[in-house]
Amino acid sequence: MVDSTQRAIHPEPVQPAGLLEVALQNLSLGLTIFDDKRAILFCNRRYMEIYGLSPEQVKPGTLLKDMIQHRLNLGLKISVPSEEYIREHIGTALQAGTTVQEFTDGRIIAYTIYPMPNGGGMATHEDITAREEMSARLQRQYEVGKAQEEDLRIRHFQFDTAINNMSQGLCFFDAAHRLIVCNDRYIDMYDLSHDRVGPGTALTEIVDMRFEAGSFPAMTREEYLIWRANVAVSAEPTDSIVELRNGRTFKIRHRPMPDGGWVATHEDITEQRRSEVKIEYMAHHDALTDLANRVLLNERLEHALGARIHREEIVAVHHLDLDHFKAVNDTFGHPAGDKLLKLVADRLRGLVRASDTIARMGGDEFVIVQAPIKDPSEATSLAERIIRSIGEPFEIDGHQAVIGASIGIAVGPGDGLRPDRLLRNADLALYRAKGDGRGVFRFFQPAMDLQMQTRRLMEQDLRKALSSGEFELYYQPVVNLASNEVSGFEALIRWNHPQHGLVSPGTFIPLAEEIGFIVPMGEWVIREACATAAKWPGDARVAVNISAVQFRNPGLLQVIVGALAASGLHPARLEIEITETVLLQNKEATLAVLHQLRGLGVRIALDDFGTGYSSLTYLQSFPFDKIKIDRSFVKDITENSGSLNIVRAVAALASGMGMTATAEGVETREQLDSITSEGCTEMQGFLFSKPLPAREIERLFLPEREVQPAPNRIVAA
Repeated sequence: MVDSTQRAIHPEPVQPAGLLEVALQNLSLGLTIFDDKRAILFCNRRYMEIYGLSPEQVKPGTLLKDMIQHRLNLGLKISVPSEEYIREHIGTALQAGTTVQEFTDGRIIAYTIYPMPNGGGMATHEDITAREEMSARLQRQYEVGKAQEEDLRIRHFQFDTAINNMSQGLCFFDAAHRLIVCNDRYIDMYDLSHDRVGPGTALTEIVDMRFEAGSFPAMTREEYLIWRANVAVSAEPTDSIVELRNGRTFKIRHRPMPDGGWVATHEDITEQRRSEVKIEYMAHHDALTDLANRVLLNERLEHALGARIHREEIVAVHHLDLDHFKAVNDTFGHPAGDKLLKLVADRLRGLVRASDTIARMGGDEFVIVQAPIKDPSEATSLAERIIRSIGEPFEIDGHQAVIGASIGIAVGPGDGLRPDRLLRNADLALYRAKGDGRGVFRFFQPAMDLQMQTRRLMEQDLRKALSSGEFELYYQPVVNLASNEVSGFEALIRWNHPQHGLVSPGTFIPLAEEIGFIVPMGEWVIREACATAAKWPGDARVAVNISAVQFRNPGLLQVIVGALAASGLHPARLEIEITETVLLQNKEATLAVLHQLRGLGVRIALDDFGTGYSSLTYLQSFPFDKIKIDRSFVKDITENSGSLNIVRAVAALASGMGMTATAEGVETREQLDSITSEGCTEMQGFLFSKPLPAREIERLFLPEREVQPAPNRIVAA
């Protein structure tokens, strides 16, 4: 017997069938061979390894369905019930083909069927898990790569689209001052050629092209390159405003890059700058006259004071107010008034120096800052020239307008070191100029400040006077010259001030009109006059003056109707006196109110006739009941033939138009004789009686029906 060692040294020869089995057992593929009964004939080791089977489980004769069941037990993923799956795989004729199996543990095994002629077959099984994972990984990498490529393509497209649709020019330069990329806007902004500008183009070449195109600032090529290089190497963010020779203005934002290059945006701000300049101009200039406004005036005045105060030079502030401008504005309309203001501005420009400033303060007020001057006489000279120039007629749309100017002057630093102080003092001087008759100029004096403080105190007292019962009505008789009887009384307001006694109407009425207090005060006068006259016997009328300010109040008609209703006074016994100034303001609306009053039966008188310049026009517009001849004509009637002729003409005019002519301010017998002989219908004045309280009127005149102008009735002024 040969031992095992000898067999190893001298192996027995292997038969061909044995060689085949050895080969099949060492295949990398699992292999099974089965007969037509679907029973195992052969199974190699690799098959058993793949499925974790023992030799006993795969011995010849084992049915294929048991093998399939084992795979199911291992976690084979199927989409149908197990029984159905087994039946499908063993109950049908064999079909050549490969099937990929997936298991719940993640393995992927592919098996291929090879049918045999006798009805049996052979199957190979290969674990392709690693290969599939590699394939899947490669597929994923491929897909990621494709996605990244597509994303990069999209990003490039988006980048190109974005930078070429920017409203700003964009450019990237490297550390060598060569272009990396720029957008179309950058090329177009500087009128460059698209064919000549691209990646790698040197900054110097682009500068040369810009220089040729004229899209270059007001500097030489070398100066620009030095400036741009300094910006580039500074490594600091820089914003620059560059004005080009072609009129465009660009804002350049330079931002350095870590590698020494830079990125810059170029924004065309030409229109923005123009708008800013326009807005800045509008913020400092009057829209109508193109003169400086208050803001610019204060800046100029502050600068003038600061610059001159240490140079022994002075600054004069002229505050101008146009005389009679409102009459022109109301007569010819606001458009004509605006044209007049423009013409005034033009005349003022022709009177001042380049160093002076003219400002419109609003309405018809102007201020001139005259700086520098050496002596106040220079301010006097300018004020005189202004008054002469503004006093010359203006031609407006075929009409001639005549106005004037009143001027208040304050001189700094003597009258003030601050703009507000100088302007205030010039305003006080203007107030004095207007009070002195207009058409004049006045320099500020410290006493004016005291006067204004007194005025402010009076204003405060005036506003409290009505509620405190300090007002009282006096009445002046109006005498009918034909019957020698008292035909009515003019109601005149008086103010009994608790500290200052009786205050002159000439003092507080203009102030009341200026501050708007005339409206409630006037309403009180209407109600009080109607209530008092209603108690008087007979048909004596009461006349009430209505100012232009009152007439602008839309509630005037209701006040008069209410006063008549409350008092029971017959409307025919109320007489409303207005002046031409009332008709100058919104003539149509005023005439409408007058016609409504006439419709109620109220009488309407035109007061101070002859002092305006268009009275005859108004007599045609409205049939007044009475014309009152101003006292200025009656005063000189015995000495001045002109006044006599005016009184004669007005009396004849009134008679011809069926109106009463009343002469005011009759103080002497001679005046009385003259107005009587010239045909006046009525008179009132100190010759007969001064204004008296109601109780005195009732005591002296109302019991009598015929009154004779006797010496004991003449009261001294």
